[in-house]
Amino acid sequence: MPGPMLDPVVSDGQLPQSVDVVVIGGGIAGVCAALELADRGLKVALCEKGEVGAEQSSRNWGWVRLSNRDPREMPLMVESTRLWQGLNARIGGDTGYSQCGVTFTLATDADVADAEAAVAQQAKYQIPARILPKAEALARFPGLDLDIKAAMFNPADGRAEPQKAAPAIARAVQERGGTVHQNCAVRVVETTAGRVSAVVTEKGTIRCSAVLLAGGVWSRLFLDNMGIYLPQLRTTGTALRTSPVPEGPEGTVKYKTFTLRRRTDGGYTIAGADTGRYEITPDSLRLFRAFLPTLKNEWRGMRMTLGRQTLEALSTRRRWGAGDRTPFEDTRILDPIPDIKRADRMFAAVKAAYPVFRSATVAQYWAGAIDVLPDVIPVISPVEGTPGLFVSTGFSGHGFGLGPGAGRLAADLVTGAAPVVDPAPFRLSRFTDGSRIEPMIGITTR
Repeated sequence: MPGPMLDPVVSDGQLPQSVDVVVIGGGIAGVCAALELADRGLKVALCEKGEVGAEQSSRNWGWVRLSNRDPREMPLMVESTRLWQGLNARIGGDTGYSQCGVTFTLATDADVADAEAAVAQQAKYQIPARILPKAEALARFPGLDLDIKAAMFNPADGRAEPQKAAPAIARAVQERGGTVHQNCAVRVVETTAGRVSAVVTEKGTIRCSAVLLAGGVWSRLFLDNMGIYLPQLRTTGTALRTSPVPEGPEGTVKYKTFTLRRRTDGGYTIAGADTGRYEITPDSLRLFRAFLPTLKNEWRGMRMTLGRQTLEALSTRRRWGAGDRTPFEDTRILDPIPDIKRADRMFAAVKAAYPVFRSATVAQYWAGAIDVLPDVIPVISPVEGTPGLFVSTGFSGHGFGLGPGAGRLAADLVTGAAPVVDPAPFRLSRFTDGSRIEPMIGITTR
C-alpha cells in the first residue's frame, strides 16, 4: 500500500566530485541539517536511497509540540519551535506550519497530577501551557463528547504538514547550491589516515571531509557495517487521513484512543497509540539487555508480533563492501502494512465522540516505521574514533517537531561551532561509556 503523496523534489543530474559534507538520508533530520550547512556556506550533497521524506518523515502525526517532552529534549525543542516559526519565510516554501495549539485530555486524577508537573516543567521555559477544566477544554471543540477530568492546553504547540515539509526544505538546499540525489544509496564511508575522506554511492564516489548519517531506522544497519554500535530498534504505527471536514476544529486534540490533527487539504490525520506494533527481529534478541528498562516501562502498551519485518530482517545482509549491492538498494522506501482493522476502530471512536466527523470518509491509510533508542531520546553526535563522521538518528517517534533544532545542532557539531544546546545528552558514546540509560516515565512519544 503506497504511503502519503509527497510534494515532488527533482534530483540533481550528476554527483559532485567533491563537497564539504555528505548528508545520508533525506528525512526531516537530514534535510534540516543540510539546510543549516548550506546556509553557512558549505558545499553539501544529500543522498537519499529512495525519495526525500518518503519514510517516517511523511508518515508521522505532523505535531510540532513542546508539551510532554523529555526534559533532556526541552532546550532543543524550544530552539526547534523558534526555527519552525520562521521556516517558511526562510526557505520561501510551504511546510504547512501553524501554531494551532494542542489539547491533551486527562482521564483521571493521576493524569491531572502528571499534567500539573508537566506544566510546571514547561513554565521554566516560559511555555504557556495550562490545565483547563473539562467544560472549558471541550468548548474548544464544539460537539466533542469525551469522558475526561480535565485537559492540558498549550497554545504554543503547533503542527506542520509531513508530506510538504522535508521536500520544501530539500528544494531550499538546492537553491543554496547544495545537491540532492534520490534513488542514490550510500554504500560505504571511506577514510584516509582514519579520517572521513569520501562516500561511495551506488552511482559513484563523492570526496568529502565530513559525513552526517541521518538514516532513520536504517542507521543501525549502516553503522554496524562499519563496526560502530548503535542500539536501535523499530516500531510500526498506523495513521489515516480523512476527506475534508469543513466544520472541523482548528486545534489538535489527543484522547486516549485517538488524536486529530487538521491538514492543509482540509482533512484530518487521525492516529493513536492503539495502532502501534512491534515485530520481533534478530536485533530484538541482540539488544534485549539494552532495551530492558524501556520494556519494563512500556510493556503494558506494547503489542509484539511476528510478521513481514521478522522475515525481512532474517534475510537482510549485515556486511557489504563498496562494490556490493546493499539492503538500502533492495528497499528503496520502507512501506509497512497498515493495521486497517485497528484504524477503522479508531475512526469509529472519533465519529461516536465527534458528530462533525460522521460524514467524513477515509481517504488513505498508511503505516510508518519509527526508530527507537533505549532512552527514547535521539543521538546527535560525532562518532568517537572516526573523525569527520556524525550521526543524527533515533528520534523515537518525536523527531518531526525536533527536525529544525536537530539540524542546527548537527550543523554546529559538523562545523565546530558553539552548539546551540548542550549536546551531551545526545552523545552516541552514552551507550558505551557506562552511563545509566533509561527512558523518562510518562513521556509522550509523538
